[in-house]
Amino acid sequence: MAALEGAWAEALAAEFHKDYYRELYKFIRQEYASKTIYPPSDKLFTALHLTPLESVRVVILGQDPYHEPGQAMGMSFSVPEGVEIPPSLKNIYKEIHEDIGERIPETGDLTRWARQGVLLLNAVLTVRAHQANSHKGKGWEQFTDAIIRAVDGQDRPIVFLLWGRNARDKKELIRNPEHLVLEAAHPSPLSAYNGFFGCRHFSKCNKFLEAHGAEGIIW
Repeated sequence: MAALEGAWAEALAAEFHKDYYRELYKFIRQEYASKTIYPPSDKLFTALHLTPLESVRVVILGQDPYHEPGQAMGMSFSVPEGVEIPPSLKNIYKEIHEDIGERIPETGDLTRWARQGVLLLNAVLTVRAHQANSHKGKGWEQFTDAIIRAVDGQDRPIVFLLWGRNARDKKELIRNPEHLVLEAAHPSPLSAYNGFFGCRHFSKCNKFLEAHGAEGIIW
């Protein structure tokens, strides 16, 4: 698997020596060797590479990578330039437009968010082609919980956007009173009208950051 460097490597060093991670590493190596797995192995930690720990200002939690060809790129909700924008991301863009008036982009590549300090983290970092949740329960959840705890331990205000039940279950990991936790329904077409649309998370996020002396995100 791709290597981590810098503050992420230091913060997660203990995880690499735990039994669950050894088993996870073996499993993932075998999966990549024998099946079609997304994202490509060199993009496994893209979210962490593009958003160093010391730069995180916002965390958006997803479930697991897109499982169709050409979609997954190592960041939750993001797809490469030129790939059709998935329904959940279309709804995210729609809410941004309604909330703060930003025009709806023509690309689903969220690298521009990541470079501003938005950590686009999936709870599970890999998936078999055409099989959603196929790597659930293999150990990734423990590893990404450690990532959330590392972010929670930062001594600056950070916004956590928790959309849907799976993401909201992670709220218990966020204990630092300096941070802001915003919860809503998932932006998928099945649930967006049950509390995602109208949540105004993007303006609330920026108001919080700006109130604490940080720049807002250019969504």
